[in-house]
Amino acid sequence: MTSFLSFPAISPHPSVLSGASFRPRSLSPRLFKSCVKCSYAEAGFSRDSRLDPIDVVADIKSERVVVLGGNGFVGSAICKAAISNGIEVVSVSRSGRPNFQDAWLDQVTWVTGDVFYLNWDEVLLGATSVVSTIGGFGNEEQMKRINGEANVIAVNAAKDFGVPKFILITVHDYNLPPFILSSGYFTGKRNAEAELLSKYPTSGVVLRPGFIYGKRKVNGIEVPLDLVGEPLDKIYGTAERFIRPLRSLPASDLLLAPLVNVDDLALAVINAVKDDEFFGIFTIEQIKEAAAKMRA
Repeated sequence: MTSFLSFPAISPHPSVLSGASFRPRSLSPRLFKSCVKCSYAEAGFSRDSRLDPIDVVADIKSERVVVLGGNGFVGSAICKAAISNGIEVVSVSRSGRPNFQDAWLDQVTWVTGDVFYLNWDEVLLGATSVVSTIGGFGNEEQMKRINGEANVIAVNAAKDFGVPKFILITVHDYNLPPFILSSGYFTGKRNAEAELLSKYPTSGVVLRPGFIYGKRKVNGIEVPLDLVGEPLDKIYGTAERFIRPLRSLPASDLLLAPLVNVDDLALAVINAVKDDEFFGIFTIEQIKEAAAKMRA
């Protein structure tokens, strides 16, 4: 399963937390030691100035990310971005490997499985981060199960296994009225976010994009959502100072919230994977800032 254009997830915590909090950097489970021998003679010094070889032992962190829903629109963009940044990737989804062809697909470990029946010990072995794009619609019970229970199970499995970081993709708060926010969809999302932030208070990441656009492949056919999304995104950027005051109106963000390029969302995820000081709830603007940081 993956994240599509959908309504926002609402957290019982404050709607915006600082994305840059400082804390001591912890070591990941996947650490390899590299020993480097060096001498001044090898560096070009004379024999008289030669010193004994110096052994340098360095800790090199190797990232391994498990992406839940990795073959979907958002999930596949995250997998591709991770591979491009030298990160080992395992994708878990009910349908396994995508049915289109691309060079980076061969570098991902594709696991077919359902989070409710998954052998987590095998999937999470060596993982430094878990990214969940799980979400969907249906009747009340189905929405509570897929948006809430599935992600809660994943968060607890990762925590119990000792995975240092968990990143959850939800959706921007569109200022919707309370009677809509009490539906199974939002209740499920709220529970998932609350569980994540309680189990990972200093390393859990919640990303809340708005409408996500980009080139999406469905059954091998490319659907160019960017043809609509990119122009609208540029229009918003130009008119932002006029639009922003209107966004305080109830449900106004259904039309006025900034759009997010799927590649920018993927880069924000990679930033979260790599930066141990990146945790909390992140708004659309903060997602774009994190993506710009990675591009720089």
